[in-house]
Amino acid sequence: MPQMSPLLWLNLYIFFFSIFLLFIVMSYFTYTPTMKDQQGVKYETNQMNWKW
Repeated sequence: MPQMSPLLWLNLYIFFFSIFLLFIVMSYFTYTPTMKDQQGVKYETNQMNWKW
């Protein structure tokens, strides 16, 4: 069985690296974050009367 030449190793590396980058980009752009409903959230404030 003949050995692979360095050029073929480079082609193989570029091929797998491009597939890997394609997978990363596709997984980044297919992520859809969910927005939390903030209409029902009410913040309570404590009214303090300072008596000196």
